[in-house]
Amino acid sequence: MARKRNPQLKLVKPPGKEEQKNSGSRRRRRWLKSTAGTAVIICMMLTGTYLLAANHPYTKAHQVKAYEKTFSESSRYVVFRKGIVRYNRNGVAYIDKQNKERWIQSSQFSNPAADVNENAFAIGDIGGNFIQVFTEKGLKGEIETPLPIEKFSVSNQGIVSVLMKNEMSPQIVTYDAAGNILVENQVTAGSLGYPVGLEMSPDGTVLAVSCLSTSDGTLVTNIIYYNFGEAGKDKKNLEVTSEVCENSVVPELFFMDKEVSVAVGDHSFLLFKGKDVPVKQKEIELNQEIRSVFHTDKYIGFILLNAEKSGFELRLYDKNGKQVLNMQISGDYSNVQMSGNEIILYEGSQICIITATGVVRYKGSLGTEPLVIAPVNELNQYLMMDENELQLIKLGD
Repeated sequence: MARKRNPQLKLVKPPGKEEQKNSGSRRRRRWLKSTAGTAVIICMMLTGTYLLAANHPYTKAHQVKAYEKTFSESSRYVVFRKGIVRYNRNGVAYIDKQNKERWIQSSQFSNPAADVNENAFAIGDIGGNFIQVFTEKGLKGEIETPLPIEKFSVSNQGIVSVLMKNEMSPQIVTYDAAGNILVENQVTAGSLGYPVGLEMSPDGTVLAVSCLSTSDGTLVTNIIYYNFGEAGKDKKNLEVTSEVCENSVVPELFFMDKEVSVAVGDHSFLLFKGKDVPVKQKEIELNQEIRSVFHTDKYIGFILLNAEKSGFELRLYDKNGKQVLNMQISGDYSNVQMSGNEIILYEGSQICIITATGVVRYKGSLGTEPLVIAPVNELNQYLMMDENELQLIKLGD
C-alpha cells in the first residue's frame, strides 16, 4: 500500500555557511546585550548603595583605632596627600594613617607656618629668614631670605614666592626649592599699597598679589597678576593683569586650578579665568560678614554671619560662580575645611559634617578636641589628631 504524501510537510534545507555565521553573530549580540544590561544594573545598584551610604545621616562617631602620641612638644598639623604633616619649632614630620613617621626633618623655627599645595608643601619661619620645602618623600630644599618673612606661597613644583618686610618698600622674591632666586618684584607701597595677600599658581608661573592702600581716606585694594613665562616677559615688572577694588579689603587669594583663581574681599569675591593672563569674569556680592573661607578644586565655600537672625549661613559656589548650596547652620565653628564632597566644621569637641548637597551626615561631640581632621579612603572614616593621640574615627548608627 502506497503512502500518501502529507502536503504540509516540507524538507528543510541545511543552513549554509553564511547563514550559520549570521546566526552566530545574532547569538553573540543577544549575549552581549544581556551581559551589558546586567552590568549596567549591577553598576547602578553599587552606585546607588554608595550614594545612599555617602548621604546617610549618622548619629554616632566611634573610635576604630587609637595611636598614642610619642612626642611631648606642642605641634601644629596640616593634611597633606594621604597623611598628616606635624611641625613645631624643632622640626617637621610626615605621618601616615597608621601613625608611623614616614620621615622626620630637624629644624629650628621661632614661629613656624605652613603652606600646602597638592604635591609640595613649605614650612617657613614668620619673622625669620628660613623656609624648608618638602614633598611626600621628604626635604626637597631650603631657602634663606635676606629680610624677615611675612608671607609665602609654594607651587606644586616647590617654587616659593616670599613677601619680605622692608619698611615701606616690601620685596617679593620667588625662589626655586634649592634657594636660587628666580624673580624679584619690588612693590612700591606708596603707589600700589602694602601687600596683604600672596598666592602662587599650581605650576609656579603666575603670582597673584593684593595690595591695600588708602586714597582720600578710602580703602582701595589693587589685585595684580605677574607672569614669569612668555606672557609676562615683555610686560613692565612682569605684570599681566590688574584690578582695582574700591572700599574693599581683599586679603585672601587662591587658585582652584591652573585656569581659575579667586580673590576674596570683606563682602564679595572676584572670579578670574585664564592660565597665562587671568581676566576678571565676575564679582559676586555676599552682602554678609565673612566668618570663614574654604575651597577645593571644584567649590568655593563661605561661612557667613547672619545679620538679622542668630546662627550662621553656609554657602557654596562652583568655579563658575553659580551658587549650589545655601543653608542655615547652628553652632559657632572656628575651623572649617572641605575634602571631596564633604564640608567638615569643628570647634572644641563639637563637629558637623555636611555634604555639598546639604545633607548633615553627622553633628555631635567627638569627646575630645581635634587639632586636625582628615577623611581617609574608606567610606565614613576619618583620621583625627588631638593633643594626646591619633585616632581613626568611623561614623555609625
